[in-house]
Amino acid sequence: MKIHESAENYLESILILQKQNGYVRSVDIANSLGFSKPSVSVAMKQLKENRYITVNGRGRITLTEAGMKIASRMYERHTLLTRILIKLGVDEETARADACRIEHVISETTFEKIKKAFEGRLDFE
Repeated sequence: MKIHESAENYLESILILQKQNGYVRSVDIANSLGFSKPSVSVAMKQLKENRYITVNGRGRITLTEAGMKIASRMYERHTLLTRILIKLGVDEETARADACRIEHVISETTFEKIKKAFEGRLDFE
């Protein structure tokens, strides 16, 4: 099943917030992404219906196995592409923004080739 770019961004954000805070709530996502709470609520409902997340009685959001798989893939792509662009001389802000766009459209085959080509050559962070 094809997942929309916005859902990929939400899942990646949940993963990042979970790493930072240990837990995630809708308000954390709204604050992090700069979206309204109602917009995030609608998105979380859809992610829950598609079994990418679970929400406990206290409103804490957890990625399911399927959600974690997508979030981890997006996070790896974003991180590696950002590092490569910075290494090529792109300023950090532009590199992060460009990596965010590229990570959703690049094929798995192309990403793996790029990853292999830069293996061991990104000696920072």
